[in-house]
Amino acid sequence: MKNFALVGAAGYIAPRHMRAIADTGNRLAVAYDINDSVGIIDSMAPEAEFFTEFERFYEHAQQRRRRADDALHYVAVCSPNHLHHAHIAAGLRLGADVICEKPLVPTPALVDELAQVEAETGRRVLNILQLRHHDAILKLREKVAAARPDTKFDVELTYITSRGKWYAESWKGDPRKSFGVATNIGVHFFDMLYFVFGQLQASQVHHSGEAKAAGYLEYERARVRWFLSIDANDLPDAVKGKKTTFRNIDISGEQLEFSEGFTDLHTVSYREILAGRGYGLSDARHCIETVDAIRRAATVPAGADAHPFVRRLMGLVG
Repeated sequence: MKNFALVGAAGYIAPRHMRAIADTGNRLAVAYDINDSVGIIDSMAPEAEFFTEFERFYEHAQQRRRRADDALHYVAVCSPNHLHHAHIAAGLRLGADVICEKPLVPTPALVDELAQVEAETGRRVLNILQLRHHDAILKLREKVAAARPDTKFDVELTYITSRGKWYAESWKGDPRKSFGVATNIGVHFFDMLYFVFGQLQASQVHHSGEAKAAGYLEYERARVRWFLSIDANDLPDAVKGKKTTFRNIDISGEQLEFSEGFTDLHTVSYREILAGRGYGLSDARHCIETVDAIRRAATVPAGADAHPFVRRLMGLVG
């Protein structure tokens, strides 16, 4: 049984990590969050120590290292995006391997910095890239690999996940902390595209705003028009009033059905990590490079390679 610490225990994604720790037969020993609304711990790890001050959490974790049975094996990081780097580095320096939610860090330079801390501590950073474990994505990857080598697929990626006014008031609405829509809700899709279609060859940004972003990506095996939004007004008419999320990937005229099968992917990710097959810094680098380039890019006029939702947004179609 491994001892886990959880940083960011009150966040949206933290319960999936708690469940993954329990489902893999391990123990959540200690948790930290500045917010004390963490009652969910009672249903999964009622004996876990809990701290609302990072300094006290860190000192407690250091003291645990003196006792072999209590020392932390893993630190799971679920804190706001801008704190990932600091919390990952702290976990490594506590003598633990670190499992971090995406986006791992905002820039390739910080990936390099974490590689240095890995070398200094002898511990590893693992990133949750759960779409790589989704059955539909794995089958698509096999299909692409089996196609003629000169085949390029035409892909249309649409992801709209409605958010209320609270979002803008939270850290997620602050681009200094979330790094914007394309990074916060899109990074795992960009990782999936690389995982399936190979190296990125070209990138354009057609729209970049607080609530939505869109552009064009060309990979070795695909031409991708993408649109990401947290604005409910972007939902297709057939979905409005019925669902708050619309997720669609069209591949050369065929829809990829992957709306199911998401709930246990964190547990699958943990099992792979514990078996020594986790995704490390080198695996995460490509999607970090992609979102970093998207954030820094100047927008270009939407043309024929723009996503249909962008063309509608710009008044280019009826």
